[in-house]
Amino acid sequence: MRKVNVCLSFILIALVVVGVASAAGRAEREAADPADDQVTIGMVTLQMRSPYFVAMVRAVEAAAEADPNVRVIVADGDGDAAKVSSDIEDLIARGVDGFIMNISPLEALPGPMASINEAGIPVVLVNRKLVGSVYNVFIGVDNYGTGVAVGEALVDEMGGTGNLLMMRGGPEDNSTGNARRDGVLSAVEGTDIEVTFAPEFGGWTEDGGFRIMEDMLARYDEIDAVFAENDSMALGAQNAIADAGRSDEIIIAGFDGQRDALRQIKEGSNYIASGLNSAGTIGKMGYEELMSILAGEQQPSEKDIISPITVVTRANVDEYYDPDSIF
Repeated sequence: MRKVNVCLSFILIALVVVGVASAAGRAEREAADPADDQVTIGMVTLQMRSPYFVAMVRAVEAAAEADPNVRVIVADGDGDAAKVSSDIEDLIARGVDGFIMNISPLEALPGPMASINEAGIPVVLVNRKLVGSVYNVFIGVDNYGTGVAVGEALVDEMGGTGNLLMMRGGPEDNSTGNARRDGVLSAVEGTDIEVTFAPEFGGWTEDGGFRIMEDMLARYDEIDAVFAENDSMALGAQNAIADAGRSDEIIIAGFDGQRDALRQIKEGSNYIASGLNSAGTIGKMGYEELMSILAGEQQPSEKDIISPITVVTRANVDEYYDPDSIF
């Protein structure tokens, strides 16, 4: 009996030790819960020089501020595709839970996207859908359809006749810019409007638009309207036109709904229209979609979320102009 009592005593002591250890383990896990719940998002952007790209990053960061356990790591590719690829590999190594990617005008990133898919990390593409890539959700605009609507606004303002200068962002195979251009050309087709293409690319910047417009004004005496593939270039063109004293002769239309462009429309200048491509709205939606995926919520069968076609003109600018907007 003594041996049995000794054994029972040993078992009881062991159970107590195990129980204490289990309780300590539970306490340790409970204390670590906030860290376990930490969500890290990799926000990959081609560059942070364009106001549009900056505004989209800021929209994602602002949305994440409402969630204390969410951390956003921003990777600025500095306009270099090789750096974007390296940034993605680095974020995978750092254990991010999901990606939000705005890398326009890049067309494809087969290696990095394959690495993301192999790691099983969800990815939301915003503004630009990569060719041949596996992704969870894409959020963007109908660039062609919106381009058609901008073209219709130009045709109406021009009375179906005159000379239209087209300013491209580049490069030649940029599907976003090409879709916008083709949409405008589709609206112009069948009218008496003659189209001239600026021979150089504006690089999607205000400086580029200004430089090209100066050259075109020196070459052509008759320009009635300008369409630029984004508002930054259009604003640069507007400044060059003003410097030449020709603001009363030439109307301007752009794309993206940039705050400064909408202000020009609101003030009744020669800037008459902009296709809406809201960086803030798309960035916020991208964040919400990724968080929904990470929470395991049921996803819709349609992976592509396309914003409604909207063109901002003098008639509706008050609905969209926000003087406090980042972009």
